[in-house]
Amino acid sequence: MSKKKEFLDSVKGLSVEDLKVQLEQSKQRLKKLEFAHAITPLENPMSIRGLRQDIARIQTLIGQKTTVEQA
Repeated sequence: MSKKKEFLDSVKGLSVEDLKVQLEQSKQRLKKLEFAHAITPLENPMSIRGLRQDIARIQTLIGQKTTVEQA
């Protein structure tokens, strides 16, 4: 199973509040990774890209769930 599919399966069942907590944690992790990469290059700099994509996926799910709740 792909990493994207696993990530989506793990967050699809979460509530909007849980997704917002997950989003904040991911943003903090991204800041730490970017800071660490600025000091010394990461072994796998593509992890930053993957984390940014995960953040975008979480934001998309939050948007989808809030529009469904409002309708």
